[in-house]
Amino acid sequence: MIDILIKDILPIFVIMFLGYMAGKRKVFNASDSKILNKLVLTYALPAALFVSIVKADRAMLFDDLKLTIVSLVIITALFLWSYFSCYKFFKHTKSEAAVCALISGSPTIGFLGFAVLEPIYGATATTGLVVAIVSIVVNAVNIPIGLALMNKGKGGVDNSQLTKRTNPVLDALKEPVCWAPILAVILVLLGIRFPTILDPNFELIAKANSGVAVFAAGLTLSNMKFQLDGEVVYNTLLKLILMPAVLLIVGLLFHMEADKLQMMVLAGALPPAFSGIIIGNQNQLYERTGTSSLAFSILLFVVAAPFWIWLTRLVA
Repeated sequence: MIDILIKDILPIFVIMFLGYMAGKRKVFNASDSKILNKLVLTYALPAALFVSIVKADRAMLFDDLKLTIVSLVIITALFLWSYFSCYKFFKHTKSEAAVCALISGSPTIGFLGFAVLEPIYGATATTGLVVAIVSIVVNAVNIPIGLALMNKGKGGVDNSQLTKRTNPVLDALKEPVCWAPILAVILVLLGIRFPTILDPNFELIAKANSGVAVFAAGLTLSNMKFQLDGEVVYNTLLKLILMPAVLLIVGLLFHMEADKLQMMVLAGALPPAFSGIIIGNQNQLYERTGTSSLAFSILLFVVAAPFWIWLTRLVA
């Protein structure tokens, strides 16, 4: 765990702090943050999602239906619960609630999945299976749903404007961050292998995804006052405690294999997805609370990760 904290968690703090200081010293301003987020959301993130998903294969998805079904149902259900609670309990708009769900209702599996799981459980086929399935749930299911909810929330209620409004689902599908992972899943389900020789064409821009996203999050935070209130704490507890706890309980009820259960729970306990922060900042929605929730969750993950590793090994 010390190795993971130093190599995987500490760099997030360092890069976020660099972005924060760059903003405070006026090296970058708020408009620069929007440009960085647009770069990630339009090019780097879709490329990263596409490459990570097409590396899976159809056999992976059907190798363990318990893992696939539990991950899909529980992560999506808590994603929707995050949306509902943000809208109903904390009185945000539907668009803000959608961004909240993209943050606190989704683990950052693409960025930290292999980095956290492989040192603990090894670079095995099971590790790749868990990361692939959770990545598909988060990126090919939750992101399209979140974008559709966000676009729907932007629509007015004036009847005179109804004829001018477009379908929020179709609007979401126009975004590269939405259609790229869906296209990747379709290729996997059809058994079409993406030529590995073409990977470098996507990986070069994909490598910019995580670093630029975290830097932009720090830059965004520098333009706002960090807040630690009940909503930030709630988002953090939902992501680091509730999601892995429900995954563990349901996994035990379905008698999942011990190693797959442990990895699935730890994947669910990962900090919030950076994609939600990027989407929120790009659309100027839920920026302060979302970025504060990300920072607080990353800090507490230092404690949450060892706890879930210990507990799952104890009960699995």
